Amino acid sequence: MATNSSLASVLGVLFVFTLFHNLITVAGQNLPQVALFTFGDSNFDAGNRKFMTSVSLPQNFWPYGKSRDDPSGKFSDGKIVPDFLAKFMGISHDIPPALKPGADISRGASFAVDSATKLGTPKDSLNLNQQVRRFNQMISSWTEDYIPKSVFMIFVGMEDYLSFIRNNPTADGSAQKSFVDSVTTQLKYNIELLYSPGASKFIVYTLPPLGCLPIVRQEFNTCNDCYEKLNNLAKLHNAKIGPMMNDLATSKPGFQFTVFDFYNAVLRRRQRNLNYRFSFTNISCCAIGTHNAYGCGSPNAHSKLCEYQRSYLYFDGRHHSEKAQESFAHLLFGADPNVIQPMNTRELITHSVNANMSEFWKEPVEKNLLFDHHSVVNARAFM
Repeated sequence: MATNSSLASVLGVLFVFTLFHNLITVAGQNLPQVALFTFGDSNFDAGNRKFMTSVSLPQNFWPYGKSRDDPSGKFSDGKIVPDFLAKFMGISHDIPPALKPGADISRGASFAVDSATKLGTPKDSLNLNQQVRRFNQMISSWTEDYIPKSVFMIFVGMEDYLSFIRNNPTADGSAQKSFVDSVTTQLKYNIELLYSPGASKFIVYTLPPLGCLPIVRQEFNTCNDCYEKLNNLAKLHNAKIGPMMNDLATSKPGFQFTVFDFYNAVLRRRQRNLNYRFSFTNISCCAIGTHNAYGCGSPNAHSKLCEYQRSYLYFDGRHHSEKAQESFAHLLFGADPNVIQPMNTRELITHSVNANMSEFWKEPVEKNLLFDHHSVVNARAFM
């Protein structure tokens, strides 16, 4: 019995080492030199918002950027997902804000802006449609054959649902479904606007568990529970993304895509936080209030900063720490269909341009996640 147990332990270590090794080396593989374009809200904003307003913005000042000693307008203590993904793609610099004068956009640009929505027109920001139109206005900056090879990544919708639930706290199921239909219809329309001038490779995030954001739990006074009304809206939204992308791939020649299951990636880190070496997943590192969720970086809020941000899943009330951002980028780039499907970003990049999809998004099957090899690998990779 002791021998068998010892052998199992050795095999387990070798298995994890192999997975860890593959995760690290995969970024070094020879990939086509393509660009990365991002669209969405504050989660992908590389600093665009500061070029749209004269107001002093907290994200332009310490402690944002603390881990890099570089407050650059990003909502993190350091880098964000597109920065890490760019590195894995062989891009030598972070993806720059498209609105920055003189930025090097040869390998892509961020069109995402803080407070962006799919519906409505936010003040001093750009909604998704305006971001897409801005890209189309700048498309001559890249050669015509470069666009179909490049990757277009979208994460937006959080602001729409937060506003909806605040303004319609008693909305019934019918009203919720109608709103979700409006949001996802607008998303599909804007993806089609990107496809029309040549974009063909898309990554679309599902929404995270919005009701578990520290700012939401603090605002709605849920104590240790998540605000399930918002989580349910996120689930309704997410259920439409895969089928919608399948439809686009079926009806549009050469359309290629993948869907990142961001909801469950975040949920795993909340539910099994010690597997990922996060000590705190219910409160944020920087801010004030019952969940440290309000006013990070604001001089009027007198916000507090945690001692060690890498032990936190959230850096502020609604954005993840650099450590979490890096782990998500690794999942995007090299994870299996349990996390991102029907292919990961590396496979999407190498998929032949103008070729139709051979695999499609499938409804996930419930799995026993007690041993999730990505969690084992990432727990060791991002310390």
